[in-house]
Amino acid sequence: MNIFRLFGDLLHLSSIFLLLYKLIKIRNARNISLKTQRLYLLIFLTRYPDLFFSYISLYNTVMKIFFLCSALAVVYYIQGPYRATYNAEDDIFPVKYLILGAAVMAFIFPDRYTLFELSWTFSIFLESVAIMPQLQMMQSSGGAEALTHHYIFLLGGYRALYLLNWIYRFLFEKYTPYNAWLAGLIQTALYADFFYIYVKKVWRSGRESLPYDK
Repeated sequence: MNIFRLFGDLLHLSSIFLLLYKLIKIRNARNISLKTQRLYLLIFLTRYPDLFFSYISLYNTVMKIFFLCSALAVVYYIQGPYRATYNAEDDIFPVKYLILGAAVMAFIFPDRYTLFELSWTFSIFLESVAIMPQLQMMQSSGGAEALTHHYIFLLGGYRALYLLNWIYRFLFEKYTPYNAWLAGLIQTALYADFFYIYVKKVWRSGRESLPYDK
C-alpha cells in the first residue's frame, strides 16, 4: 500500500458515497447514466471472481465487497425506486461497443492467458471507458447538478492517482502492469476535457446546476 493507492481508494469511496447520497437522500436519479452504472457492476463482477476463494487482506476483501454491493445498490435505485426521475431518453450511448472493445483488448494485453487474468484485464479496459455514457448523457441533457459533476471529478481523480500508483510501484517494486498503464492513460485522457470544464464551471461558479459546455 502506498499513498497514491490509499488516496485513490479514498476518492473512489467518496465518489460512491456521494452518488448514494444523491440517490437515497435527495431521491433523484436525473442525469445519472444507468448504462455507466451497469458497466461498473460488470467491471466489479469480472474483476473480483476470486473474492470467495482468494484472501489477500481484510482491507482488500472489505473493499471488494463494498464495491460490488454499492454497484448493485446504485443500479437497483436507478431502475427501481427512482426510475421516474431517471431521464432514459438522454442515456443512449451504445455500450455494446465498449464491452466488445474491452474484450478485444483483454485478449491482446493479458499478463497470462488464464481465465482470471483475461477477466481482470477485461475489467480494467472496460473501466477506462465506462464513464463515456455518463459524459454523453450530460451533453445530451445540456448539463447536470453540481453534485453529479463532483461525483465524476472524484472518479477521475481516483483513476489519476491509480496511474501514479502504478508508476510508484514500477520505480520501487519493479512492478510492470503494462495493461493497467495503458488503460489508465486512456481513462485519464477521457477525463481531461471534463476536468477543464469542472474547474471552469464548478469551482469558479459554485452553482447547484451547471451546463455541460465549454
